[in-house]
Amino acid sequence: MKHTRALPLALIQLEVPPPQVVAQIGEQPVWFIDALQLLPEDYVIVRPHLGEELPAFDRVCGAILSGSWAMVTDHADWSERTAAWIRGALEAELPLLGVCYGHQLMAYALGGKVGDNPNGWERGLKTLTHNTSRDPWLAPLPEAFQAWLSHRQSVITPPPHAEVLARSDLDSCQILRYSPQALSVQFHPEFTRDIMTACLPAGIGDDGAEVSGEDWSRELLRRFWRQTRPQPRVRAQGA
Repeated sequence: MKHTRALPLALIQLEVPPPQVVAQIGEQPVWFIDALQLLPEDYVIVRPHLGEELPAFDRVCGAILSGSWAMVTDHADWSERTAAWIRGALEAELPLLGVCYGHQLMAYALGGKVGDNPNGWERGLKTLTHNTSRDPWLAPLPEAFQAWLSHRQSVITPPPHAEVLARSDLDSCQILRYSPQALSVQFHPEFTRDIMTACLPAGIGDDGAEVSGEDWSRELLRRFWRQTRPQPRVRAQGA
């Protein structure tokens, strides 16, 4: 029997972390690779900020758009090019997951408004709340769960027709659902405590950024990855 090789997941890296962060924990794709325990054949890394072309929709099984130290409101050329690609990917029904900057970029690309969070910089391990009856992707989580956050900008107004699925005390758009295949999260399901600590400026842990507790959001990342995998065919009885 001939087996068709599964298409790879696109890890779309949006800019690079500061040098001191890279020296400690590497760049964004590494965090997702480690979190999902991906094999080399499971993914491709795409770096629009280096001029790399974004993938054709029929050459990947889905895409994760990473966080960034950049700001969506700077409208960098690579960011605007990625926003246009997002619009096409949604039309093509490609599974998409935006994370932090990726979350804001998806919202902006699809008609929402992004700007400085009026409640300030949200950072550390924070509690989010969701309605478990509204989306099956969230079903494994308790109604209140913790996740790693570090962002100065937020989705101020979600795109028309996007559904808000979760919020925190400082941000009312923590999860947005755009379609059955596409959603985005303001928090970092790929983070560990070590990544969070490395990303915070020195001494910030003494400034109200809680870095202890249990992160529940990693399961959401795994569920998205499983969504992109080919589903096994059920053999008919007697076949």
